[in-house]
Amino acid sequence: MISIVILLLVIVVSVNGVSLRAKNRALNQREIELQIQIGEEKKCANEMDKYKSYVESKEYIEDVANNKLGLVYPNEIIFKSKN
Repeated sequence: MISIVILLLVIVVSVNGVSLRAKNRALNQREIELQIQIGEEKKCANEMDKYKSYVESKEYIEDVANNKLGLVYPNEIIFKSKN
C-alpha cells in the first residue's frame, strides 16, 4: 500500500515537473521576445529624441518658414525660373 502511494506521488511530481519545464520554456521565449521589443522601443525613443532636438533647432524653423510659408531673410535674393 505504501509503495503504491509513493509511486503515485512520483508520477504526480513527474507530470507536474514536465508541465513546469514546458511553461518555463514558454516564459523564456516570451522574455526573449520582450527583450527584442525593448530594444526596438529604445531605438524608436532615440530617434524621437533626435527629431525633437531637430524640431527645436533654428535650422528646422528656417526650413518651415522658407518651404511652407515662403518667407525669406531681408537680404536674401530668390531666383525663379520661367518654367
